Amino acid sequence: MFDLKEIFSVTLILFSVIDILGSIPIIINLRKKVGHVQSGKATIAAGLLMLLFLLVGKSILSLFGIGVEDFAIAGALIIFALGAEMILGIELFKPDPDASTTSASIVPIAFPLIAGAGTLTTILTLKSEYSQWNIAVGIIINLGIVYVVLKSTNWLERKLGKTGLDVLRRIFGIILLSISIKIFKTALTSSEMF
Repeated sequence: MFDLKEIFSVTLILFSVIDILGSIPIIINLRKKVGHVQSGKATIAAGLLMLLFLLVGKSILSLFGIGVEDFAIAGALIIFALGAEMILGIELFKPDPDASTTSASIVPIAFPLIAGAGTLTTILTLKSEYSQWNIAVGIIINLGIVYVVLKSTNWLERKLGKTGLDVLRRIFGIILLSISIKIFKTALTSSEMF
């Protein structure tokens, strides 16, 4: 039932797709806008979304007549907007002054940063190759990593300083744009095959 090799593979694949380390500048930027990010709530919301998608993701999408490729393209557009915001210094994500920090912790941190289209599509793809139990363990391990990184953003911000964060934000903005274009292209080529 549980296979350590499969768990290790799934954990590494999801870690690279979630890219929580690359999201640090976005999280710090959002924290400055909304005040406080609730690490626990963001992690739990992302975890519930990933586990729900593991169990019934394809069914939910087909219920609405949405293909995996359509979902991936929508997520790619959101990731593109976040990357453009980081590089150009514009504000696309405008926090609602009446909203609580809980909603900012869920959107855009839990979704689409942690459990975005890339992550959810990867989970669906992994189901064809790995046991559902091993995927679930890989998800839980990644959630632990996500929680630790979210909790330590204040410390990371102090260590990096304003200039370091600015450089990091721009670099990861370009990486986010690249990831969004890759997801977009992959989704388009996959949909052309059908």
